[in-house]
Amino acid sequence: MDLSFFIKGLIFGFSIAAPVGPIGILCIRRSLTRGWTSGLVTGMGAATADAIYGSAAGFGLAGITGFVVGQRAWIQPFGGLFLCWLGLRIFLSESDEKPAAEAPGSAAMGYLSALLLTLTNPMTILSFAAVFAGMGLGSIGAGNMAAGWLVAGVFSGSMAWWIILSSVSSLFNTRMSAKAMRWINRFSGAVLTGFGLAVVIGRL
Repeated sequence: MDLSFFIKGLIFGFSIAAPVGPIGILCIRRSLTRGWTSGLVTGMGAATADAIYGSAAGFGLAGITGFVVGQRAWIQPFGGLFLCWLGLRIFLSESDEKPAAEAPGSAAMGYLSALLLTLTNPMTILSFAAVFAGMGLGSIGAGNMAAGWLVAGVFSGSMAWWIILSSVSSLFNTRMSAKAMRWINRFSGAVLTGFGLAVVIGRL
């Protein structure tokens, strides 16, 4: 039974991570301009957030779920503004040459930015709550072992997608010219800013 919950979580984690959104754009951009490790760390931040929300839903932490959803009136606009700032920062950045190595602390910042952006989408926790409830979890006595396997599956499935995306994207890293990288910055920055504005305007 535990293995079946892990497999279900694996499928769900992969499917919730796969649609290309702000984190996907960030992962691709960082893999192209900084290499595989940078893209993978970005994905790991998103997978961690998925595991956090999955734990709240799977272990029946209704208080946390209700609090997060209840605070979405300010959490989502904050996430949107952060996304706008990040997008503009990328859009305006210059990349005349590829960096030989990432600056100290950039990997940690990449992880934290993806973690924060994913956590500022309270609707994610509702998705987990709905799916987990359908599996008989999220209520008292549902079984911590089963919930633990499900959350582990969610994290593993999410990470599987980010490994694939960052690996494929990084294949083109050594082939990118400085001009191409500048266009990547412009495009990804504009898309991220657009995502952020859509969130902010949608909450007005």
